[in-house]
Amino acid sequence: RRAQLLHVRPDLEIDDLRGNVNTRLKKLETENFDAIILAVAGLKRLGFGSYITEVLPRDICLPAVGQGALAIEARTDDEVVQEMISFLRDEATTCAAIAERSFLGAVEGGCQVPVGVFAETDAAGQLRVEAVIASVDGRQLLRGAHSGDPGAAAILGQELADRLLAQGGREILQQIGLLQDT
Repeated sequence: RRAQLLHVRPDLEIDDLRGNVNTRLKKLETENFDAIILAVAGLKRLGFGSYITEVLPRDICLPAVGQGALAIEARTDDEVVQEMISFLRDEATTCAAIAERSFLGAVEGGCQVPVGVFAETDAAGQLRVEAVIASVDGRQLLRGAHSGDPGAAAILGQELADRLLAQGGREILQQIGLLQDT
């Protein structure tokens, strides 16, 4: 998210902040930070919702892949467990996660790659995938979106990645050593 924020606000000085939520909130008070950025869902879940003063809109900052999606791993042949957890499965969330992961895989990304991606099913039942590839300093930023059938989630993520890579994303990622020459 650093690169996306620097694209909009190049005047910011951004530092990494480590530790659990309690530690980070304490550092906000004791280490002279003007602000810290944390996940809204996590703050609310932990009872720290009162600390939220602003929610960054997606046109400024797209989240990392899979944000907000929870997963449970179980053996596919364990029918009892599969039945017990079946009520937790949300098809729209699954499709969104597949599209986002497909995008990230296509740009050869991991947690340190300056990309953001967000997918959701719209009111018309189409899966919309938004993504960004940025230089580390935020000076270069490519943004795009792609929509289609949720059943083609992996293809939608791949196609959006291909388009952004072709529009200059490949060069951005190669400059910072995060994408192999092809």
